[in-house]
Amino acid sequence: QVQLVESGGGSVQAGGSLRLSCLYSGYTDDRYCMGWFRQAPGKEREGVAVISTSGGITEYAESVRGRFTISKDSVESTLYLEMNNLKPEDTAMYYCAAKGPFACTLRAPFNFGGQGTRVAVSS
Repeated sequence: QVQLVESGGGSVQAGGSLRLSCLYSGYTDDRYCMGWFRQAPGKEREGVAVISTSGGITEYAESVRGRFTISKDSVESTLYLEMNNLKPEDTAMYYCAAKGPFACTLRAPFNFGGQGTRVAVSS
C-alpha cells in the first residue's frame, strides 16, 4: 500500500524559511516522478514543483521559482521542498504526490494520498 506522509509545515513570518518533507513508502521501485502541490483556502490546488525519477530534471511554478527547491533522497525515501523568502501568498496546505516516470510536469495527473502539511506565512 502506497503511503505519503508530509511534515515540516508551520507558521513563519514573511522572509522566513521552511523545509517540507514527504516520506513515501509502498512503491515497488523508485521510478516515480514526484511533486509538491498546494491549496490555499478558497482556491484550486496548484502545482509547486516536480522532480524526475533520477532527480535530474525539475520544474517549478513561476510564483516559486528561485525561492523553492525540490529534492529527493531515494535512500531515505523522502521528498523535500526547501522554501526560502516565504511570502504571505505561499500560505496553503502542501501535499506531495507521485506518478509514473513519463511526462513529469506540473500539469500531469498525479496520485495523492497524504494529509498534507500546513504552511502559514504572516506579513
